[in-house]
Amino acid sequence: MSMKKRILAFGASSSKNSINKQLAAYTSSLMKDVQINLIDLNDYEMPLFSVDIEKESGIPEKAFLFKEQIKSSDGIILSLAEHNGAYSSAYKNIFDWTSRIEKEFWYNRPMLLLATSPGPNGAKRVLKIANEAYSYSNKNIAGSFSLPSFYENFSNEKGIVNDTFKNDLLLQLAQFEKLLFTK
Repeated sequence: MSMKKRILAFGASSSKNSINKQLAAYTSSLMKDVQINLIDLNDYEMPLFSVDIEKESGIPEKAFLFKEQIKSSDGIILSLAEHNGAYSSAYKNIFDWTSRIEKEFWYNRPMLLLATSPGPNGAKRVLKIANEAYSYSNKNIAGSFSLPSFYENFSNEKGIVNDTFKNDLLLQLAQFEKLLFTK
């Protein structure tokens, strides 16, 4: 009997009601025969990254725990919150600390990048930043998807209610699954 693929899913936001965590959870729930590990960034809160703090205290244990989540996964579904056109500070801080552990960050895991926002842009700027930045260190970015106007296009009961957006997500998810199951 083969082991189910392990999917790490999270929203890159510290909001307790993160719409990006909701999108990551919804997207991962559409997959069959996988084990989902939905994490909350609030469980990895650390001091603001600083080389001085690193010299004085070392890398926080929570950075190692976050790194272990990545290492123990077979694929990653990451939904990025956009704050002022870039990553949320909570996510960026975790990324900064965790990247100090070793050069390899994503371990070339198949990745599906998502983003959403309450507005019509759908956090496309941060999605573009992530696609460009992560494609250098991870050759297995399977695709990306932006959901604009989250509160008009998403329902807790039904998920994505706009058929065009739902079909777009399903196409990206199919690419992710193809890469995941052929690795």
